[in-house]
Amino acid sequence: MKRIKKELLHSSMFSASAYLLSAAAGFLLADTKLGGSASFADIALCGGLGLTRSAAVLTGSLVSSILHRTVGRNIVKISAMLMIMAAKMFLEPVSEPRSSGITTTASVFISGAAVSALIGEMFYKLIFYLFYGALAGAAAFSVSMTAENIRRKKALELAPPYGCAYAVVYALTVAALCSVKTPVMNIGLTLGIAVTLAGAYFYRHSGGVICGALTVCGAFLSSQPAGMTVVLLPAAGLLTGFLCQKKLSFAAGAFTVIHLMLMVLSGTDIYTAGGIADVLCGTGVFMLAAPYYSDKWIITSAGDSTALPEMIGSRMSFLSDSIGAVRLEAEHIAKLLAEREDPEQIVIRSSEEVCKRCCRRLTCWRSEHDSTVRGFRKLAAQGEFSAEVFPFELKDCIRKNELRESFRKSAGERTAMKLMAMRYAESRRLLSEQLRMTEEMISSAGKRMDLRYSPSVSRAIREKLAKFDISPSGVIACYNSGNRLLAELYFPADKAPGNCGRICDLISDELRIPLDTAPPVHSGKELRLRVFEKPAYSIQVCAAATCAGGSRESGDTSMTFTDGTGGAYVVLSDGMGCGREAAVESRLVVRMFRRLITCGADYSSAIRLINSIMLTKSGEESFATLDAVRIDLDSCGLTVIKSGAAATLIRHRGTVMKISQSTFPIGIYEHSETFSRSYDFEEGDIVIMFSDGISEKEYRFIRELLLSENDLKHIVDEICRKADTFNPNVRSDDVTVIGIRVKKN
Repeated sequence: MKRIKKELLHSSMFSASAYLLSAAAGFLLADTKLGGSASFADIALCGGLGLTRSAAVLTGSLVSSILHRTVGRNIVKISAMLMIMAAKMFLEPVSEPRSSGITTTASVFISGAAVSALIGEMFYKLIFYLFYGALAGAAAFSVSMTAENIRRKKALELAPPYGCAYAVVYALTVAALCSVKTPVMNIGLTLGIAVTLAGAYFYRHSGGVICGALTVCGAFLSSQPAGMTVVLLPAAGLLTGFLCQKKLSFAAGAFTVIHLMLMVLSGTDIYTAGGIADVLCGTGVFMLAAPYYSDKWIITSAGDSTALPEMIGSRMSFLSDSIGAVRLEAEHIAKLLAEREDPEQIVIRSSEEVCKRCCRRLTCWRSEHDSTVRGFRKLAAQGEFSAEVFPFELKDCIRKNELRESFRKSAGERTAMKLMAMRYAESRRLLSEQLRMTEEMISSAGKRMDLRYSPSVSRAIREKLAKFDISPSGVIACYNSGNRLLAELYFPADKAPGNCGRICDLISDELRIPLDTAPPVHSGKELRLRVFEKPAYSIQVCAAATCAGGSRESGDTSMTFTDGTGGAYVVLSDGMGCGREAAVESRLVVRMFRRLITCGADYSSAIRLINSIMLTKSGEESFATLDAVRIDLDSCGLTVIKSGAAATLIRHRGTVMKISQSTFPIGIYEHSETFSRSYDFEEGDIVIMFSDGISEKEYRFIRELLLSENDLKHIVDEICRKADTFNPNVRSDDVTVIGIRVKKN
């Protein structure tokens, strides 16, 4: 209950903050100007935002108009926003940009036409309000697209198609803020100068030119004097972007000097307190805000950054296809080599070996050729060789004993060859299966992932570690689909760091972000360390286990680990039988599964590879089940994975669901079978996994326990304690029960 209250309080505080911020924006923009006319920035904001925030903008604008006694002057804007509110409540989907633009255009035109009709200026005002409404509608469309993009991506995506919308919103914001009256500085120009300097510093000359040009556009929309003050801002951003990308203070100083010198050279009057204050305040805002900048919140790449991943994916796909072609060719050659020896060759070989020294050779192979050949073929087809079953076609043969011995030798060779062929066929099947798994793993590794590479964060991590004499061979920092930072660091095996926690702390200190680290993974020649922002969810795992009667060691093995990319795994394996031998089998399966998953293999290929290893590791029969649960810690998605495992129970929204599937355990059959399926899962839901020691008769008790209890440890202990009570067999088995619950971080 406390957790629910805390979440409701957090949600209400966020909503209240958004409402107050929208109201403040409406208050600030109510009396702003655009080219001498009333600015439509507040109308566009009201039209582009959701219903509650649009109401806040309207409230702020009304309060400002009442305080400044400008209700009559702003009556068209106020009535247009009221019509927008009515349309949002009854007519249009709130989050649809096109509907926002059309509704805003229609509301402004109808409101303006109604006011013009009342004051007798109907005809010539209609054209103006139509044009004014179209501009306001385009701005509302841009605001809506911007809000939708931020809500979906949790970042500012300046790449197409959202870049134009952000440009419109930015230029209108600068234009509106330029008309706000302040004693010393111009708020719009200060903001524009700070953004231009940031663009030049972080995105070099292209960022400086684009941000500067948009700032000049916004300033001229406000007034010509404001635009002339910063008319050379794009040139200053261009030169600053070329000259400096190192220290903040140097960049700010160089930009200030360049801008002022350009204004002097152009003859623009800058010798006013306001003009100088705008430049100094803009650089000051940049100095204060730049240390907190992160490309986590800005997405600028759309096309070029995809070239390398696409090339890698194409090469991986080609390599996978090549391995597949090699596998098919090897299978074809093996099929040709496995063909049985022609019986005619056996007849020819035996006749040459026995008959070449016989005095009756010419008689048998010329006068009685057909009869001799039939007799030799019967001998080749016989399994046993004795005088009673000797072919009558060869009754006159004087070398019967030698013939019997020759064909007996050939039969023994054929039997040995069949046994060898069976062994080779088994080896070929395993080799073909391993090649197929390699093919699938390479193909899956080449698939394009939803990751956004960050060169600036990668460079910052490398430079920070270099200060402490830590030199990774590779650093890759990126953001996943949830806008969460992930970083991979690669070290040579002979230079692997001893304290991975210290590296994580250094990176956290540099980026000013609390980070966590996954256990390092060794490949033999390299060590990989993953550090990451904590995901939205974490898991609580409770386990209970008992050994079979008379056994000191359980044959079940369980493990919990994360792959470092946002996936948490809970794995349970039940070895064949009980005791130490079963524990060895289950431990081998779990450890290999963890290693393959953390190295980047998908679970299907990992299980097939483990199955192949279990089949060939010894001549004795050995197998183990595999029961795994994968939870996406970013979205709370649940995937159940099974190979010969017992059922899994899921408590979700007050109901209990049983997940079971008949599959072979790992190591019992050459073609592994894997069951996997995704299920709906939410915070507070519970998953119960158990080994074969739990009887199906206990499922009803477990279901009632899950519906009546919420203490995960108590649930697991009770299931384990009642296992013997519900077990119908006289001989008990190892019992392992694992409970999993997801909670928010």
